[in-house]
Amino acid sequence: MRNLRFVVVGAGMAGILSAIKLREAGFTDIAVYEKADRLGGTWRENTYPGISCDVPSHLYSYSFAPNPEWTHTFSPGPEILAYLENVARQGGIDGLIRYGTEVHRLEYDRAGWRIGTSAGRADRADRADRADRADVVIAATGVLHHPRYPDIEGLDRFDGPAFHSARWDHDVKLAGARVGVVGTGSSAVQLVCALAGTVGELRLFQRTPQWILAVPNPAIDAQDRARYRAHPAAMTELRRELGSGFVEAFANAVVDASSPQLQLLQDLGLANLEDHVRDPVLREKLRPDYRAGCKRLIISPNFYESVQRPNAHVVTERIRRIEPRGVRTADGELHELDVLVLATGFRVDRFLRPIEVIGRGGVRLDEVWARRPFAYLAVSVPDFPNLFMLNGPNGPVGNFSLIDVAEAQCGYVLELVDLLGRGRCREVSASRQAMARFETERAEAAKNTVWMTGCRSWYLDDRGIPAVWPWSFTRFRAAMARPVLDDYELV
Repeated sequence: MRNLRFVVVGAGMAGILSAIKLREAGFTDIAVYEKADRLGGTWRENTYPGISCDVPSHLYSYSFAPNPEWTHTFSPGPEILAYLENVARQGGIDGLIRYGTEVHRLEYDRAGWRIGTSAGRADRADRADRADRADVVIAATGVLHHPRYPDIEGLDRFDGPAFHSARWDHDVKLAGARVGVVGTGSSAVQLVCALAGTVGELRLFQRTPQWILAVPNPAIDAQDRARYRAHPAAMTELRRELGSGFVEAFANAVVDASSPQLQLLQDLGLANLEDHVRDPVLREKLRPDYRAGCKRLIISPNFYESVQRPNAHVVTERIRRIEPRGVRTADGELHELDVLVLATGFRVDRFLRPIEVIGRGGVRLDEVWARRPFAYLAVSVPDFPNLFMLNGPNGPVGNFSLIDVAEAQCGYVLELVDLLGRGRCREVSASRQAMARFETERAEAAKNTVWMTGCRSWYLDDRGIPAVWPWSFTRFRAAMARPVLDDYELV
């Protein structure tokens, strides 16, 4: 077995997983590069009030590291971050992580990958450039970490604190303040619920109403946590049940726009709106005019309650511009604010970028992805040998637990790595023919999904085609079970 050298880019959920699984497979020459000074990825970057996961805690866990200490059905962000840190520590891979070191260049030659890194703080003049080499690069760079800022006139003119929800300024005092939140996605909904009872006045600037499912988030009591500690098999069974329910009731439903499960989710969302919003004017403001699931469904037990507080206002007029004292809407009204929060999502088409990636023969990933990012089975790109992605383009980011996705992909990648380790080949990458076939089949299958029923969402690419996995989770697991080597170029 060749002693391959691995570089993992990113120490979030998928990077931690990669390092642990590489060690378990017997590889020892591993470096994990993390640009921040702490691991955690999404759960390190997002620290806004009320942040939590919309996948049940015992499902949003590594299958090999069940956690009996989850305190709620849906875990708060700080608890997930602590869990990831604990898994890295117990897995013995924390020492492999090179913190404060950003990968800015990957270039392939016949000897493998040359890695250019910058160590130290980005705002320091003494930031040092360093080089490394690797036989294999695993990109675990995540999806939700490049904030998307809205193109609104005057955004830089606001007199008060203004920041993205993923760059939360904890020095800003919110008690009694007039706070504006732009956006109505999951982050905005969680923020509103957390802030409505604290701030003096809350204005939610809504472009598109959302489908809200009122799923409760009960605490997991001490007796259940003690039972999970004493009987780990009970957690394994719970995870299996949650996974089955999540897949059947939601994940597989959205890939079939005519499914009865999807209609049931819409009925539940509509009942939640009708039963809990008293004011008919506000109710119509909050009523979606598109199919449930076309945008990612939002789970919140108290959003409608929060926006009906006396100090809360839902503003549906289009934002004309930002002024020093607040937000001016198209009807001419100035909404005076002390703090402006941009809960406007992420640039989900970045993946490896802004890293400069140069593959075989000098081909540049930026040019290959000039129109849109793509990858065969969300893992490999033709002409970029021995470079593998977890949660890469065209993967099941829209409707599955990303931990389950990453675990399945990691096992698949290790099968390909085994070819290199055993000397069966020196290079492995998806063939252009397989990539073209996959993309054609994927675009055709996407026509049957709920994402194509008429809403604007971050799932859609420049063609209006969902940039995600359009088939069932069963099919995804089958695809990840073992690589079809005829679909790969082995050199």
